[in-house]
Amino acid sequence: MIELKDLHKAFGAVKAVDGVSFTARDGEITGLLGPNGAGKTTTLRMLYTLMKPDSGQVLVDGIDAAADPAAVRRRLGVLPDARGLYKRLTSRENIDYFGRLHGMDEAAIAERREALIKALEMADIADRRTEGFSQGQRVKTAIARALIHDPKNCILDEPTNGLDVMATRAMRDFLRHLRDEGRCVLFSSHIMQEVGALCDRIVVIARGRVVADASPEALRAQAGTHNLEDAFVKVIGSAEGLAA
Repeated sequence: MIELKDLHKAFGAVKAVDGVSFTARDGEITGLLGPNGAGKTTTLRMLYTLMKPDSGQVLVDGIDAAADPAAVRRRLGVLPDARGLYKRLTSRENIDYFGRLHGMDEAAIAERREALIKALEMADIADRRTEGFSQGQRVKTAIARALIHDPKNCILDEPTNGLDVMATRAMRDFLRHLRDEGRCVLFSSHIMQEVGALCDRIVVIARGRVVADASPEALRAQAGTHNLEDAFVKVIGSAEGLAA
C-alpha cells in the first residue's frame, strides 16, 4: 500500500506540489490524472525517492521513505517517464542486470525473468539488443526490468504511451494481472478510455493539489455526466475556477 500525506514541493516561487494526500491500496489499480504541469510527475518522483519533499510524508507498506529510502525502493517497481534501456544489452541482459542490482541470486533472477518474459509475451525479443526496438518493445523490457525483484507496489508512468492497439490491449491485461495478484498498482495516463477500463480509483491533481479522489462511477456522478472525459474536464475546470 502507498500513502502520501500532505506532500509539498516548491521550485523557487513555484509550488509544484501543494499538499497532496491520497492512498493507493493493495489489490487495486489507482489512476493518477491531471493536466500538464499539475504536479503528477513531481509527486511520482517524490514517491519513488528520486526527489525529497519539502514537507509531508511518503509511506510504502508502512515504511517512511524519508527514514528508510532503500527499504522503500525494494518494495517498489517503477516504470518512469524515461525508459532508459541499455541499448547494447539484450532484453534478457537488461532484466538480469537489474536483478543483480537488487541483490538477487542467479537462480531467482532466471526464474522471475522467464515468468515476466512469458507474461509480457517477449519471447521473440528476449535475446535481441534493445537498440532499434519499437516503443512497445522498449516498454515491455522496461516493465520486466522494473518488476524483476517481484515488488508488491508498481508505479507505471504512462505505460501505454506510443503503443499500438494490440500492444495496448496486452498491457491492460498485464496491469489487471498485477492487480489480481494483490499488488498495489498506481499508474498515470492521459487516455480516459484506458482509465475508465482499468481503474478502481482515480486521483485527479490540478495546480499541485488533489481535486478528486473517487471511483470512476463516483467521479462521473460528482460531475453529473456519464462520460469520464467530461467529468475530468469539469473537475479540472472547477479547480481552476476556485484558484482564480
